[in-house]
Amino acid sequence: MRVAVVIEQCWHRVPGGTARAALEQIAAVAAAGGVDQVGVAACHRRPPAPAWRPAIPVRHLPLPRLALYRSWHRWRRPPVERATGPVDVVHATGYAVPPRRAPLVVTLHDLAWRRDPSMFTPNGVRFFESGLRCVVDDADLVLCPSRATMRDCVDAGVEPERLRHVPWGMRTVEVAERDVEAVRRRYGIEGRYVLSVSTLEPRKNLRRLVEAVARLPHRDVQLVVVGPEGWGDALGDAASRLGDRVRLTGFVPGSDLAPLYRGAAVMCYPSLWEGYGLPVAEAMGAGAPVVTSAGTATEELVEGGAGLAVDPTDVDAIAGALAAVLDDDDLADRLRAAGRARAGEWTWDVTAARTVAAYREVAGT
Repeated sequence: MRVAVVIEQCWHRVPGGTARAALEQIAAVAAAGGVDQVGVAACHRRPPAPAWRPAIPVRHLPLPRLALYRSWHRWRRPPVERATGPVDVVHATGYAVPPRRAPLVVTLHDLAWRRDPSMFTPNGVRFFESGLRCVVDDADLVLCPSRATMRDCVDAGVEPERLRHVPWGMRTVEVAERDVEAVRRRYGIEGRYVLSVSTLEPRKNLRRLVEAVARLPHRDVQLVVVGPEGWGDALGDAASRLGDRVRLTGFVPGSDLAPLYRGAAVMCYPSLWEGYGLPVAEAMGAGAPVVTSAGTATEELVEGGAGLAVDPTDVDAIAGALAAVLDDDDLADRLRAAGRARAGEWTWDVTAARTVAAYREVAGT
């Protein structure tokens, strides 16, 4: 079976979690065997940054990104087959949704912009809405990483029978203490630290996290924020009040993430809305105690005591959860163990198996 996989987000200025998930999924499907994957992207002058390069061949259509998006969503052309040749299935791994010639599978990560459009740029909202219309009209199956996203898809007009639950994978990672010490030195981290990993944008709710850390009585605890610049004032005035207790690393190589997670006293991901929350999964697999948001997909990841879920709009609740972990070594150890156990259940092999099952379902094989 030959599958065309749209991976245009690897060329975005901030590829983010959707690109990371797509690359992991592609690699897992390749390892499973039985599927010949070919990537599809717009016309680009150069390849993506090394960290975002797919492990499959990529064919390019003759339009630059924005023109391709507009042509796909407005006029439903050109087909991916113009670049790839005949395929059995087309898989759009984000909101750039090509026309349907072969059976079309689409991964919808979240519909967060519908909950609060102010958290996104106007151009972003228009792009997401146009892509969603194509999904509702044309997709044979819609793959969702969480039950929360599945519910939002139904509300948006996607029939339940077209939805498949395909969680992103987790993996447990063994981290040596020397690697933890190395990243501490590399990023100037001293003592205990609260870690947050996300693009700096309003939806990630970093302002409230900064304020929560400022309210902690633990003056020896730093806040380390890992991730690239997004848009908007993500941190607010509270960051300046914390002074050198806030450390912004920017984007870090993937090899540094697991030691940063493992060295954290607690990892906090207070996003206002997520379709999955890959940093939560990564933190659990690396053995970090996790505090995250109730009422969104990340709460699903920490079900059964694998982490603490709190109201992300309540600064005192965030601060209270952080303090609970910082003050109770037994609680921290329980969360570390439970998180790693959960990560061992949902592997990328499971993701690959469910993805391939969706391909075979729509292809009738």
